[in-house]
Amino acid sequence: MVDVWGESAESAAGRTRAGVTRFQVKPKFIPRRGRALKELLADWKLMLALGSGSLLAILLIVYAFARPKVDAAEAGRIAEGQVVELSEHPPEPSEERRRIFGSRAKVLPDLRPRHLVSYSYSISGVTYHTAQDITGLESQVRFERLVAGQPASVKYDPSNPSDSILVADDWSGLR
Repeated sequence: MVDVWGESAESAAGRTRAGVTRFQVKPKFIPRRGRALKELLADWKLMLALGSGSLLAILLIVYAFARPKVDAAEAGRIAEGQVVELSEHPPEPSEERRRIFGSRAKVLPDLRPRHLVSYSYSISGVTYHTAQDITGLESQVRFERLVAGQPASVKYDPSNPSDSILVADDWSGLR
């Protein structure tokens, strides 16, 4: 070991210079990475800015995924239209998918026939023709009273008028 004045420990054993006792200094080893981190953590303003920015980014991501979606059924305009056609299709067979790590629990097939209602409506001189699958909405629709040519109210999205519905869980445009 080397002492403060640069002499070796053996040659300076017990000597003092002008009444000052000699002592040995061990060199401190501070790794570069630890020193940089220590300096970074010492600046509290920088840490406050980084923490605030990270928190803001996390909150924005959570808001983007958790905000309620607005669709035509909830907030849309209503236009007058008419039922064009009623059709009943047999249920589509579900195909078996191969899984990489085995199979999931088997889902019971839906054997009900599919009920499609085709309808048309006009907005600003543009006529739209579309169809809606109303299978499962039997509480809103009386199939025996539904006929082609029947007037109906259609809810549509004002920003995309081709996005429309005739029947929803809590609303029905059929009269």
